[in-house]
Amino acid sequence: MADVSRRRFLFNGAAGAAGVLAGGSLLAACGSDGDGGSASGTSPGVTSSAASESAPKVSSLTLQSLASDPVPKEAMEEIVALWNTQNEPTLVLNTVSTEIFRAQLPTYLSSAEPPDALTWLAGSVARDYASDGLLLDLSDIWESDFAGFSPALKDLSTDAQGRQIFVPTNYYWISCFYRKSKFEEWGVTPPETWDEFMDVCETIKSKGADPITMGTGTSAWVASNWFDYLNMRVNGAEYHLDLLAGNRRFDDPEVRKTMSYFEEILPYIDPNGRSFGWQEAAAPLAQGNAGIYLIGAFMTTVLPEDVVPDIDFFRVPIIDPAVPAAEEAPTDGYFVPSQVRSPADAKRLAAFLGGKEAQQIWIAGNTSRVGTHPDLDTSTVPEMTKRGIEHLNNAASLTQFFNRDSSDALQVTADAALTRFLDEPGSVDSILTEWQTAAEEVFKA
Repeated sequence: MADVSRRRFLFNGAAGAAGVLAGGSLLAACGSDGDGGSASGTSPGVTSSAASESAPKVSSLTLQSLASDPVPKEAMEEIVALWNTQNEPTLVLNTVSTEIFRAQLPTYLSSAEPPDALTWLAGSVARDYASDGLLLDLSDIWESDFAGFSPALKDLSTDAQGRQIFVPTNYYWISCFYRKSKFEEWGVTPPETWDEFMDVCETIKSKGADPITMGTGTSAWVASNWFDYLNMRVNGAEYHLDLLAGNRRFDDPEVRKTMSYFEEILPYIDPNGRSFGWQEAAAPLAQGNAGIYLIGAFMTTVLPEDVVPDIDFFRVPIIDPAVPAAEEAPTDGYFVPSQVRSPADAKRLAAFLGGKEAQQIWIAGNTSRVGTHPDLDTSTVPEMTKRGIEHLNNAASLTQFFNRDSSDALQVTADAALTRFLDEPGSVDSILTEWQTAAEEVFKA
C-alpha cells in the first residue's frame, strides 16, 4: 500500500454532521468490494491520462457512495439510473456506512481493482491522496467538460503538481446570516468593512439584543468559523492554508494579530452560547434576540418555516482591502482511483457525475446547498440561494473549513484553544503557545 499518512483517515467531523442535516451528504465517499492489495509500481503523483487510455473496456463500473441517508441516497440512485439509460457500461451503486468508509478508504484506493469513482470532499485530504499516486489525473475532462466552472473551483480541485484530481458538484457557503426585518427595525444595514461591522454590533447591543450568536457548548467547531475568516481577512487564504498544513506557527505574530480582531467581538457574543450547540444558537437569531450568526447555509434547516424567508446573509467584512476576499465553501464531489481498470470509462463517468443533469438531480429541493455547474436551472430556488451562488462564483478563492483544510486531529487542537480563548481572552499568548505545541504533536503523528 502507498504510504498514507494519518491525516488521510480524518475528515470533516462535527461540521460534516451539520452538513448532513442540510439534506446533502458532506462526507460522501466510499470504497471497493475488493480485498485491497498493493498498487502496481507507480511513481509518486497522479497517474497521467495519456498513460492509461489504452486500458481494456469493462462490462460494468462501480460508484461507491456514503450518501446513506434516505434523501441523498434516493438522489444518487436516480443519478445512477440516468447513466444506465444513456451510457455503457452498466453503473452499479454501492452505498456504505461511515464506519466502513473510514476504515477502508485507504485500502480501497490502493487496491488493484478499486471502484471507478468515489464520492469525496475537496481540500487537503484529496490532494494528499493525489500526492501518494492514488488518484487519476482528470485535467483533460476539466478542459473539455468543466471549462465553465469558476477559477476558484478549479484551483480547489488541483493538486500540488497543477493537475485536476477532483470533480466538485455541490457546496454551501459560510457567511454572516441575519434577519432582514430585525436589521430594518434596528436601523442597521449589512456592513462591508470591519469598522462598519463593529458599529452594527454596537447598535444592536444598544437595542437590547446580542449582536452575535455562537453555539460552542456542544459544537466547539463553530468557533473555527470565526478563526478561519478572521485569519484569512488579516493574513490571506494562502497564509491560512499554510498554517493549517503546518508550514506556519499558531504562535506567530500574524496569528496573534488575528486573535486581536477575535477579541474585539467577544463583548458582543451571546454568553449563553457557551452552554449550547449550533442548532440551539440559531434560536436567538430566529427569535430576534440575536443579530448575526456566522455559520453554514445549512443553518436555515433548523429555523421555523415562517422565519426562513426573512433570512439573508452578508460576507465576513473586509479588514484589509489589500487582502483578496476568500470565502469558505465546503465542497463535495468525486475522485477516481489511479488504478481503475478502464481510465477512459472512469473519466466518462466522472464527467457525467459532474455534469448538469446529474447535478440538477442532486440539488433538487435543497435550498442550503448549490450545484457547481454554471448552467444549472436556478429559476425555482429562493432568492437567497441565488445570491449564494453569485457569492461563491465571485470569490477570490475558496477554502473549506478548518478540519477539511487540515484534519480532525488538528480540529481538536482548535476546539481546545478557541473555547479557552472565549473564556480567558487575557491568556491569549499562552493559549497560542499551547496550541502550537498541540499542533506539532498532530503533525508528527
